[in-house]
Amino acid sequence: MANYPSIQQIYTHLHAHPETSWHEEKTTKYIETLLAETSFNIHRFDDCTGLVAELGHGKPCVAIRADMDALWQEVDGEFTANHSCGHDAHMSIVLHALFALEERKADWKGTLRVIFQPAEETIEGAIAMVEKGVVDDVDYLFGLHLRPIQELRSGEFAPAIQHGAVRFLEGRIEGEDAHGARPHLNKNAIELGAELVQLLNNIHVDPMVPHSAKVTSFHSGGKSTNIIPGRATFSIDVRAEDNEIMDELTDKIKSACHALSNLHGTGVQVDEKAQVPAAVISEEAAGYLEQGILKVRGEDALKRAIQTTGGDDFHFYTIRKPELKASMLAVGCDLKPGLHHPHMTFDQSVMADASRVLVETLLDVLKE
Repeated sequence: MANYPSIQQIYTHLHAHPETSWHEEKTTKYIETLLAETSFNIHRFDDCTGLVAELGHGKPCVAIRADMDALWQEVDGEFTANHSCGHDAHMSIVLHALFALEERKADWKGTLRVIFQPAEETIEGAIAMVEKGVVDDVDYLFGLHLRPIQELRSGEFAPAIQHGAVRFLEGRIEGEDAHGARPHLNKNAIELGAELVQLLNNIHVDPMVPHSAKVTSFHSGGKSTNIIPGRATFSIDVRAEDNEIMDELTDKIKSACHALSNLHGTGVQVDEKAQVPAAVISEEAAGYLEQGILKVRGEDALKRAIQTTGGDDFHFYTIRKPELKASMLAVGCDLKPGLHHPHMTFDQSVMADASRVLVETLLDVLKE
């Protein structure tokens, strides 16, 4: 692969040019420029970022998905786009795997498709890709994700990630402002927010099923410190390992908001903004990844499937297309302090082995 940039060069470029969901224009163009030097056929979309590249023809049709977007978060006191979830690494690993698979085209038959997907962080991109028909004829779909140090150590891999269900709720408190000297004339929206946090902490469901519900944003008041704010907006992040517990949690959160509204006579509304169901993993697809791990790293590196309350819109592919056989490669890389931390770091040397695992996995499927 002498004519192509190294995996480290690709990563360095992508990490230095993060773009948020649905704004991955430069990222899309960069990937297109790299793939233009290959034999892959490239398809861009008229109405959104992202692209699909394809090599070969016929069955089986095997696809890889790489998410593209960065987060918008505060880094050292300034809000900016930031690749703190590893999507820059995912793209780099997949691109390098594609270069290798092109060089070994004589070793496989069928169709290899890669989906560079926008807007994973807003849980919208996978659905958009499904609706564009990019997996209509796909038999196997593989994804990947860097894992935090608490789950896997550097050089360890797992053939599946059992993500939990995720829901993002958005709410609002609808009251009126009052003078700071007359707190009896309104309900302080900030105090209602504090009560809401306590109510969420008092929700109990089956403790044997990992779950969480927490307020992740709250906005109320302005620059005038002598005004008691009556209005606020807030967001709640809800996670659970299975879909039944997710439904139970969501119902209890809505009941808590309703009770808070009745208690204070102030409107407290909450609506679902987005959701991701729990993962549906194909044992067959996970088996191919397991064999790829064994070929590249051996038995010591192979670990059992990862269970996490984190979510990923990758699973919408199988929810919308149940016959699709899919699994995600879990990549151990000593990632710390954690995913979405503004200063997340990981062992970048692992990317080369992760790429080789994907290559061996796809070769096995495409040789069948």
